[in-house]
Formats: sequence, C-alpha cells, structure tokens
Amino acid sequence: MSDTLRDQLLGLGFKPVPKPERKPEARRDGRPQGKHAASAKPHAGKPGQQDKPRHPGKPGQARPQQAPRKPRSQEDIDLAKAYAIRAQKEKDERIEAERQKQEEARLRREARAKLDELVKDKGLNDPNADIARHFPYGGKIKRIYVNADQLKALNAGELGVLQQNGRYLLVTAALLAEAEQVFAASVALKVDPNAPAQDDPYADPAYQVPDDLVW
Repeated sequence: MSDTLRDQLLGLGFKPVPKPERKPEARRDGRPQGKHAASAKPHAGKPGQQDKPRHPGKPGQARPQQAPRKPRSQEDIDLAKAYAIRAQKEKDERIEAERQKQEEARLRREARAKLDELVKDKGLNDPNADIARHFPYGGKIKRIYVNADQLKALNAGELGVLQQNGRYLLVTAALLAEAEQVFAASVALKVDPNAPAQDDPYADPAYQVPDDLVW
C-alpha cells in the first residue's frame, strides 16, 4: 500500500493495523529475559530463610551407625541361668511354706472341732471351788480353781487340765489322754505322780505367786 492510499484511509477514519508484539527471547538457562524475568515468583517461604536440609545434622554429614552389640560370654550366660534357677527355687519355697501354713491351720481347726465334740459337757469344774492351782502353760503362769478333793486327785495324776477356747477344763485322766491324741496342744496340765516334787512347785496350794507376775 502506497503512502497516498494510506493517508487517504487514515483520513477516512481507518486505524492502522497494530504491529504484533515481539516475544522476549528465552535465555540459555531457561529463564525469561527483560521485565518478564523480574515478575518471576521467588521461592516460597520467609524472606532470608533458606531451605532446610531434609536430614538432621550438618550438610554432608552421614548419620552415625550403632555399634554392634557385644556377644554375651558363656560366663554371663551361666550366671544368668544360676540367678534364674535361684529365683525360681525361692519362689517355690515361698509357695510351699504358705501351703504348709494353710494346711496346718486347717488341721488345727479340724482338731479343735473334734476336741469340742469330745469334751462337750464333760468338764469337772466346781463353781464353788476356792483353791487356786497354778501351772505353767504357753510361757505364762495360769491357774484353775479346784476344791480340796480335786486338788489331791489333780496332784495324783487322776485329773488333768485342758485348754478349750480360752477356758481351762478339769477332766479325768482318761479323757485327758484322749484329748491329747486329738489335739496335743490343748493339754494344759498333766501331772506325773511319780515325778519328784521339785518338778512341780505349784502343786502346793500354799505356793505364793509374785504380785508382779503377768498372767
């Protein structure tokens, strides 16, 4: 198109055709040049903050490896076995001791029940007795009140004393022997008439017990 025709068209109100915008040439490193390069978004994160390494520790430093576990010696193994055997033995002994304790308690309960049945309504205690007959039992000095005839029979071994539920019963020598077979711990006083007198100093009713004696 000549300049004359161009001028005529511009005069008629036609606008000139806009020239196509020239695209910026790409740099060799792949980043755009010019003003487009300035509009590139920076790396996300706070200003001045650098990327942290993915693994803890100093960059380029390898993670420390655990040292191999030292194998146990035969002496250590034998010692551990000995401790285990000893611990098991002590445990078994405790269990057995507790079992025996419970068994003894059961036998004592059964023996006391048989004794109660054996001596039921067979006690010879005199409610009017006024003579105190002392005797050692359970590590302490105990006493039972008898009359004159009962004292003679008791010292002669014809009578005996049983302990039943905290009470002291005067019984015949025959019943005392039966009770001893059922529950020997219940026999509180069994006199041997052939024993020397000094073996039973409490046989004399005139024997005085000290006032400070614990009953």
